[in-house]
Amino acid sequence: MARRSALREADPSTADFAAMLDESLSKSQGFEGAVMRGTIVNIIGDFAIVDVGLKSEGRVPLKEFAVGGTGAELRTGDTVEVFVDRMENRDGEAMLSREKARREESWTALEKAFQDNQRVTGTIFGRVKGGFTVDLNGAVAFLPGSQVDVRPVRDVGPLMGSPQPFQILKMDRRRGNIVVSRRAVLEESRAEDRNRLMGQLSEGQVLDGVVKNITDYGAFVDLGGVDGLLHVTDIAWKRINHPSEALNIGQQVKVQVIRFNPETQRISLGMKQLMADPWDGAAAKYPAGIKVKGRVTNITDYGAFVELEPGVEGLVHVSEMSWTKKNVHPGKIVSTSQEVEVMVLDVDMSKRRISLGLKQCLDNPWDTFADKYPAGTELDGEVRNITEFGLFVGLPGDIDGMVHLSDLSWDKAGEDAIRDYKKGDQVKVKVLDVDTEKERISLGVKQLLNDPFEKAGNLKKGEVVTAIVAGIQENGLDVTVTDGIPGFIRKTELSRERSEQRPDRFAIGDKIDAKITNIDRASRRVVLSVKAREVDEEKQAMADYGSSDSGASLGDILGAALRRAKDNGEK
Repeated sequence: MARRSALREADPSTADFAAMLDESLSKSQGFEGAVMRGTIVNIIGDFAIVDVGLKSEGRVPLKEFAVGGTGAELRTGDTVEVFVDRMENRDGEAMLSREKARREESWTALEKAFQDNQRVTGTIFGRVKGGFTVDLNGAVAFLPGSQVDVRPVRDVGPLMGSPQPFQILKMDRRRGNIVVSRRAVLEESRAEDRNRLMGQLSEGQVLDGVVKNITDYGAFVDLGGVDGLLHVTDIAWKRINHPSEALNIGQQVKVQVIRFNPETQRISLGMKQLMADPWDGAAAKYPAGIKVKGRVTNITDYGAFVELEPGVEGLVHVSEMSWTKKNVHPGKIVSTSQEVEVMVLDVDMSKRRISLGLKQCLDNPWDTFADKYPAGTELDGEVRNITEFGLFVGLPGDIDGMVHLSDLSWDKAGEDAIRDYKKGDQVKVKVLDVDTEKERISLGVKQLLNDPFEKAGNLKKGEVVTAIVAGIQENGLDVTVTDGIPGFIRKTELSRERSEQRPDRFAIGDKIDAKITNIDRASRRVVLSVKAREVDEEKQAMADYGSSDSGASLGDILGAALRRAKDNGEK
């Protein structure tokens, strides 16, 4: 500029030339950064020579004219639009770009679409941090991961490379930033489809849908703009523990509208309703008493569910699982997927329930025991449990029998006799009774020995016997009489004299002559009295040696009786 000013000052004739030069330079500088229309004047190798009216031509790679991966079909004389990067490079050529021209064209079109709130078409072609890159006809936009779909997309692969509609959320041409959303387009389309579908929806209608999401309680099915819930119990007639056992995300399904609430716009769907109900005719197919085979599908604390056929299940209650295992978890008797034979016990069609029995298909050990070991049979067994009312003894067939306290000993109280046993002891028992209906077996230990009280039949009331002291109580003495028959002498019956009515003046093993006053078969003991014997002896002495009417005292009579007994003994 300083040089041109100097030229004007030095030679006014050059002023017009300087002005023309300034005008030319000004125009040339205005071309840079602009899109211009040019003509292809030649094609050399991989380059097209383009004349855009500048003082020099420019070269543009042929690949920049390729669109959609197809080769460019260019001929000399074709008119094209290019972007002017620089007027000339060091070789004196104009630097032109078809790609930048296309990008400029795209930005202009995108700005208009953004202002008019119109959708644009683009292709997802790459993955970046937080989202994806989208080609908008030459302009590159950012697609956040949250804007790909209305729901999280696990695999975006099927979407890549195919044209998709997008909504421009924001753009800054100066910074070259564009943010787009595919989700906004889908939501708008879904809203339109939803309104249209809602107006046509009715219960009982059969629709095609796509599984969009799976939860523990069911699956959400896209019906084309609106979602419905397919509950796990409505997927199939058979038991399904989790929807993923029968469905996959993206799966095409045919469903029926079970319930539709226009106010809440909630839709309940079903798949099994489109299939034949396997319960039809189940009562005739599974009458009570029939034995069938099935597969264990589920185990609970109260029993096991057995599938008889797809869609028809029955329950084996824990009480019907084993004849002998009463307090064990069903999982210790059967396992899931195990095939078992069961008996149909009851069918309730109104509640769609079948009661099954597992133990009914096995031999009843109580019947077997009753046949093999009738009452009177002697067996050996192990003490499995000790309770306050007796012993439980293990018997053949893995069943237990009970020895009641009263059947442990003839001569000991049950509470005392049970102390002689401990868990794990081997004992010999006798079968007393078998009740197969109540599943009870009564056993006895004392019945292995003869009942000593049977010999009490030889004793007579009023008879004087010799008793041996077996136990000392506060209220009297426990004694045994002939052949170990138990007896008892009450404290007041120990003597006529009150001072002598003390049980502690006796010792175990002492012998006492006493009179039998009662034979109590209910309590199984003989009641005796020393006092009664003494009274009888007094009466007999009075009869033999005198009476109180003759003036003799009791001492005189007894003294005379003793002397006579002594004299008779000496003779």
